[in-house]
Amino acid sequence: MALTPAEKAAIARELDAAGVAFIEAGSACTGPGERESIRRVTDLGLDATVTSFARGLQTDVDAALDCDVDGVTIVVPASDRHVTEKVGTTAEDVVESSAELVAYAKDHGLWVELLGEDGSRADLDFLEALMRAGGEAGADRFCWADTVGHAGPEDAYAAVSRLTEHGPVSTHTHDDLGLAVANVLASLAAGADLVHATVNGIGERAGNVALEEVAVALWHRYDLETLALDRLYPLAERVADATGVQLAPNKAVVGENAFTHESGIHTDGTLKDEAMYEPYPPSVVGRERRLVVGKHAGRAGVRAALAEHGMAVDGDALAEVVERVKSLGERDKRVTDADLLAIAEAVVHRERDRRVELLDLTAVSGGATPTASVRLRVGDEEHVAAGVGSGPVDAALNAVRGALDDAVFRLDAYHVDAITGGTDAMVTVEVALSRGDRHVTVAAHDADITRASVEAMVDGVDRLLVGTPADPATADD
Repeated sequence: MALTPAEKAAIARELDAAGVAFIEAGSACTGPGERESIRRVTDLGLDATVTSFARGLQTDVDAALDCDVDGVTIVVPASDRHVTEKVGTTAEDVVESSAELVAYAKDHGLWVELLGEDGSRADLDFLEALMRAGGEAGADRFCWADTVGHAGPEDAYAAVSRLTEHGPVSTHTHDDLGLAVANVLASLAAGADLVHATVNGIGERAGNVALEEVAVALWHRYDLETLALDRLYPLAERVADATGVQLAPNKAVVGENAFTHESGIHTDGTLKDEAMYEPYPPSVVGRERRLVVGKHAGRAGVRAALAEHGMAVDGDALAEVVERVKSLGERDKRVTDADLLAIAEAVVHRERDRRVELLDLTAVSGGATPTASVRLRVGDEEHVAAGVGSGPVDAALNAVRGALDDAVFRLDAYHVDAITGGTDAMVTVEVALSRGDRHVTVAAHDADITRASVEAMVDGVDRLLVGTPADPATADD
């Protein structure tokens, strides 16, 4: 899950553009590669305060200073487990050494946050003593940390209420019990004014509290707009792509299903009143509403889903499409956009006007580097491109991306099934593609896996472009 310096800089730039006030760029003590990444961020000249994680060691603070950060979060042991078993010291020594290190960091011009690790399992009297000592040494704030996701909202409220009597407090929560957002809200109600969060909730074990969930909860429930909310979804997609940790479909705010409606009752209600089954409009967070069909589909939902793809079907034809969709869904099959369009086209006996069509494919895998070339019809033009890859399929798909100028779509999933035996075995290739909030899943069959893969991808891209006026070669991602 390690990010390259360029990826980390790009994400930091987007966080800054969204209005995030503090960006922890990494942990300078990790090594030269991490320090290079942090320097890439500090060189951007962001409005945000750029910080580094630091253990309770002067060498860690020095490493952070070498990266030209604005500040540090100094993490020291707080619970008895961490003080005696992990570090092998005493509570008194932790307080004394922490104060000395805070003073050292402040003397070197840094913004300083002092964090008591495993604070939710620490003695509150000790946390108060640690915070007072840090504050007297110049710390800008103290962070209450639920490091292992152990606490409930009542614990967060009780602890933060006491700590805020001594100065500014941050909150750091994990989602091991599914209570990360609840604990943040309890902390803020108790007086905390800064939240440690990660995009998509990525973090140790079950993860940290998700930035997008906190921001939307504060806006929707408490009228507090902390960030540019419409930047949350593009940011979530960028982080998912960079880390390889894809978004769960049912994830709040940014998951694929967050604004997706299938049930006939829900779809009909949403078409009549957009707020019927949504707490807030998808456009608030840079999303679009999506209607999908399945065994629970109704006429209104199927009609609207077809209209999204520029196809109008009504009357008896619509009734037949609905019945076929329900029948397909009853067989426990996901009814994709491509399935729906294929059903509708068959019912009304209509050949669709293709935007993208495969004209020719050549793949060579005998040499050291597999290569492929494709010729596509894109609108009224022919596009030719070549690609290389780890194998002929990879090379061919890279050639298709090249012919479509890369920015048109994203390949979300690729799956192959053999559907016959013998030396002339046919294969089914299924690809899931997306373009913004539009998604399609398309299958193709052929004895040649490379051709089946290309045909599935080209057909999927063609489906994605239905009803879109922009030239696919120049369309935004």
